[in-house]
Amino acid sequence: MSIAAEARPLDHAFFGHPRGLSTLFFTEMWERFSYYGMRAFLMLYMVAPASAGGLGLADADAASIYGTYTGSVWGAAILGGIVADRFLGQYNSVLIGGIIIAIGHFALAFKALPFFYAGLALIVVGTGLLKPNASTMVGSLYEPGDARRDAGFSIFYMGINLGALFGPLIAGYLAQRVDWHLGFACAGVGMTAGLIQYVVGRKHLAAATQRQKAGAALAAASPTRGFTAAEWKRMGAIVIFFLVAILFWGAYEQAGSTLNLFADRYTRNELFGVSFPSSWFQSVQPVFVILLAPVFAWLWMRLGKHEPSVPAKLAIGVLFMGLAFLVLVPAGSSAQSAAGVRVSPWWLIVSYGISELGELCLYPVGLSAVTKLSPPRIVGLMMGVWLLSNAFGNKLAGWAAGFFSTMPLHQLFSEVAIILFVTSAIVFALVKPVQRLMDGVR
Repeated sequence: MSIAAEARPLDHAFFGHPRGLSTLFFTEMWERFSYYGMRAFLMLYMVAPASAGGLGLADADAASIYGTYTGSVWGAAILGGIVADRFLGQYNSVLIGGIIIAIGHFALAFKALPFFYAGLALIVVGTGLLKPNASTMVGSLYEPGDARRDAGFSIFYMGINLGALFGPLIAGYLAQRVDWHLGFACAGVGMTAGLIQYVVGRKHLAAATQRQKAGAALAAASPTRGFTAAEWKRMGAIVIFFLVAILFWGAYEQAGSTLNLFADRYTRNELFGVSFPSSWFQSVQPVFVILLAPVFAWLWMRLGKHEPSVPAKLAIGVLFMGLAFLVLVPAGSSAQSAAGVRVSPWWLIVSYGISELGELCLYPVGLSAVTKLSPPRIVGLMMGVWLLSNAFGNKLAGWAAGFFSTMPLHQLFSEVAIILFVTSAIVFALVKPVQRLMDGVR
């Protein structure tokens, strides 16, 4: 008898969802605490002079390292999924990945340069193992056809953003106001906390692990066949979404590179009379996600049959991202108009708020579309392809940050905005052709 067919009462222990969701919620929350906490000051640490405890790198060199690191973190997700499927399984992959991440952060706490590069490499490997498989385990908490699945992913997404909110506030403060390496160590402590509760909550993941094993056995027993014409068309739509997402993430992920430098060098780090480290700006986006995600969920439901199609939502998302950079054009011009000028923090806050309108139109919609459009036997691979768009986008964001010191800021922000507006217009023009490729899937 299949697991789906077994008669068992539904688990409603965690806000109406399986108890295992709480274990994965807090695991991902602490992992994102460590990742975004460290990312909030990574660029600033690399460009800080040696006299201030930093590496003293040129902006372009630091941006290249930043882009390679963050891009590799997302790109490693494909290999992490393969390792889990063929060798370790999802539970062990998350556990081992978390351990490697923690070791990486603690390695960064040492001042010697070899520890810096070794720490970044370890975090890449560990995140590649943990991130895709934690998400896969969330889906396995639910029986096929369980209507709670989408809501469960929404709760899980809130865990991601809670970690992204508090990581920069705590680790960023310790790094910039106390010692850079204490900030790195703080990120390691956060990941360790996530590992402890993950191991303690293992029993709540037993059903998910069992379903994964049953699904793997079923896939192995199924005869291999080619793809139908409809499946090829739907995968073609995913490729288009992938290309659009690269440009979106190339702009969005400049929050940790270009805009991080802008916050540190040209923005007044004070609000309502309270001074704060520039890394705290990295917590603005998760605040907007937490506030706006329920609004968007309600909006899509409210629109009903008038809800925009998937390609239309992606076009809207890219449009919002372009507006976010357009807002910064006058701020960039003012910041460089005279020596020592620092612009209001509201420029970045408003820009980040608009960028989150874009992310909520693109990221969760893209995740859902990939699961619907992919042939069932390669949905994991196609999800890896979707996440790979973030890898290329991060590398692109690092490349763009290399122009921070050599190009007028208003020109840099303008060119990013123009590229996004053109991309949005092209996607709007392709809405109906892409819908035909989707072959009835909404």
